[in-house]
Amino acid sequence: MSESQPLLPKSEPRVVVIGAGVGGLAFAINIKKQLNFHNITIYEKASDVGGTWRDNIYPGCSSDIPIHFYSLSTDLNPEWSKSHCYSDEIQLYLSGLAEKYKIYPQVVFNRKVVLVEWKEGERTWSVTTEDVKTGVQETTTANVVVSALGILEVPKMPDIPGLSSFEGKVFHSARWDTSVELQGKRVAVIGNGASATQFVPRIAQDPNTRITHFSRTPNWFLPPIRTEYSGFSRWAFRRVPLYMQFFRLIGYLRTELFYVIVFSNSVLRRLFMKTARAYIRQTAPARYHDWLVPNYTLGCKRVIFDTDYLATLHQSNVELNHDGIASITQNGIITRGGETLPFDVIILATGFIADDYPLEVRGRQMQTIAGYYDSKRGPQAYLGTTIPNFPNFFFISGPNTATGHTSVIFTEEVQIDYILKLISPLLDGKVSSLEVKPAATDAYNEKIQARLSRSVFLQCISWYRRGGEGKVTSIFPGPGYLFWWWLRTPNWSHYSFVPEEPWKQHLQRRRILGYCRNTLLTTVALASLWWLVGGDVQKWIGSHIYLGRAVTSTWSSLFV
Repeated sequence: MSESQPLLPKSEPRVVVIGAGVGGLAFAINIKKQLNFHNITIYEKASDVGGTWRDNIYPGCSSDIPIHFYSLSTDLNPEWSKSHCYSDEIQLYLSGLAEKYKIYPQVVFNRKVVLVEWKEGERTWSVTTEDVKTGVQETTTANVVVSALGILEVPKMPDIPGLSSFEGKVFHSARWDTSVELQGKRVAVIGNGASATQFVPRIAQDPNTRITHFSRTPNWFLPPIRTEYSGFSRWAFRRVPLYMQFFRLIGYLRTELFYVIVFSNSVLRRLFMKTARAYIRQTAPARYHDWLVPNYTLGCKRVIFDTDYLATLHQSNVELNHDGIASITQNGIITRGGETLPFDVIILATGFIADDYPLEVRGRQMQTIAGYYDSKRGPQAYLGTTIPNFPNFFFISGPNTATGHTSVIFTEEVQIDYILKLISPLLDGKVSSLEVKPAATDAYNEKIQARLSRSVFLQCISWYRRGGEGKVTSIFPGPGYLFWWWLRTPNWSHYSFVPEEPWKQHLQRRRILGYCRNTLLTTVALASLWWLVGGDVQKWIGSHIYLGRAVTSTWSSLFV
């Protein structure tokens, strides 16, 4: 990069955020609070904020993370009704945040981003958006682009022969069709992940709805964890100082303990598997035991906390079918065993596309994110946040940032703090662009893939992996505190800048000033201690220093 290239123009830079879900809202809140920066625009293809909690309105949709930990650290909520809340309550919380921080005026709703392209000469991004109602496209520019699309954004449609020929109603659970009446209908549910096991007990409450649940692979179930908060607890959340913070800390510690038990220790994991196996056998009908207990290791797929799904299998209007689906006809489903079953409604609970990036983004030299991912055998990024050849472009919930145990809001806030440190020199006009170096990105991913190669995540097929069986591209291989530790401060040597020399000199001055400050503080502290402790204590300290040197010298001599 040329050192003669000028700094950013004096006009205020502009930040564009793609998506008004949890990550987009949290970023907007924090850039205002931490950097006092307000020239931000969020493009959202839907008509409200909330992301996955706005879209997923299926019956029983809820969080399986303790709710005080599944909240922004800046905005704990004393009004939560349960330890693990349903989607409507979470969505109300998120829309309340947008009102509180005046985010709504900065969101362009019903506007889908269709193309993001780097302009090398101007060192800005060209952002093309499309009105989802009229199809009219517009192009604008931004100095910084933040992708807050999230992981569970694009529903995955199954590749089943004949699906399009079905003459009844078909919809995906992530796009629940509230106009479809299920009472008295024959309903086929395809897929048995967390979504299906949450809504099947709800729709099965009507005995006139006959449900056949097609389940390809069994899941590990753990006992229910949701509890109602008592009136005293809710009073304490509002009135007792630090009570909510204490609950948040407990939620964090519980998730980290879950990591230790399930993901990091094979002995504890085997003991936990016995507990889970016993729970499934005690709760589910005996006729399904042989199939419901998984034969793969606990943790390599998402672990499900039971929401009365196993008990629901005892009901006469619910049947579990694990024969597999051969094809779909106009009127129903043909199983692999050759049985033809008639249905009125098919609900697809087949998850999301998590191993690709759904937006066309062209970086330097016209490279696309999809092309970069393909060149690396699957999605990868530096710290899940930046990738080479895409200056001033940042991910929230990028590759290898999800976990199987902790709060995604926690990991997103960690990323946001990291991104704000990176873009601060951009917004201050000290540099006009920065991007991560390819060597740093490759080295980081070699490190995490080495950790993943020794993990439980390679022991079965799951959405954590590209194509179900390839490279692990979604999961971060460690506890939550490790993710925070790695992202606590940028390693500026892993980035290149335009212009480069002024920023290098700035960093050098910062290092020198930091060294001088720390040396001065240490000297003052030691001098103060020496003056305060008096002569006798000084002699005691001096004798121990002498003893320590003698011991060190003797110990070292043994190995010379």
